[in-house]
Amino acid sequence: MTGLLLIEDVVTEYRTGGRTVRALDGASLAVGAGETVGIVGESGSGKSTLGLLAGRLLPRTATCPRGRVLVDGQPVLELADDKIAALRRERLAFVPQDPIGALNPTLRIGRQLRLALRGTGADPAALLDQVRLGPHVLRLYPHQISGGMAQRVAVAMAMARKPALLVADEPTAALDSQVREEILTLLFTLAAEHGTTVLWLSHDLGGVGRRCERVAVMYGGRIVEEGPTADVLAAPRHPYTEALLAADPARVKDGTRLHTIAGTPPVLAGEPPGCVFAARCGAREDDCEAVRPQTRTAGGRTLLCHHPVTAHPEETAR
Repeated sequence: MTGLLLIEDVVTEYRTGGRTVRALDGASLAVGAGETVGIVGESGSGKSTLGLLAGRLLPRTATCPRGRVLVDGQPVLELADDKIAALRRERLAFVPQDPIGALNPTLRIGRQLRLALRGTGADPAALLDQVRLGPHVLRLYPHQISGGMAQRVAVAMAMARKPALLVADEPTAALDSQVREEILTLLFTLAAEHGTTVLWLSHDLGGVGRRCERVAVMYGGRIVEEGPTADVLAAPRHPYTEALLAADPARVKDGTRLHTIAGTPPVLAGEPPGCVFAARCGAREDDCEAVRPQTRTAGGRTLLCHHPVTAHPEETAR
């Protein structure tokens, strides 16, 4: 497995109204070619910023004072405009949460597909057929199709050039459950056929468990736990991962009380002195609020926690 995406100790801050908000606080993630990786966490944890970072698609109000991002070995944050445009066109693809908003309302679907396929010689009708849509859709405008159809078009456009990396940011959040499963099955099937790496940003823990090989749990702008999906979801090590799973309605048996995570996610203005989850953690100790946790590694899993749920003697800090 060769490395495709490397995000290393990245800090990302947004400047708005004279205020600085830190969205990523030293986030690190390595993704291999062909992998399927789910990024989970509460709203505000930094998932979307992490996904947009892969293509340097952050707004102008965002700055990255620390860290590096590599895609296929190319330093994304330092590339010239023409180089980053070529990387986005040839190697990267994005499927957004709002497909209607992502499509150009003034152009027919066929015209937009032809632009996505420019230079490939591929047939737009064949591309629609891959996502189970008929050729009549080529003549329609975005406002004339349903949300599910629009998301299929967005998937078709994203996969048009068989990208190396696909970032899907809650791509089915606005769809009903049946259409959601159809779209996800389509997306992951096409990715597997083309050997495309998938980075899926999601609140759907069950879906990530079924479709992703690895999972990364984000909180406060850092990845606090990462490893094989089956291992992490079956036996979480970080208290936040444990709390997140306990608060998942899909995992609660009928007649039992749904747990909640006390407090609210943090809004960071800078680097906190200790563990950012300490204020909400029922297992916190004195060092949690005073000492910033460093990455521990054990058994193919990484962890940012002074006092893991179940500690292993072979665990080491790096």
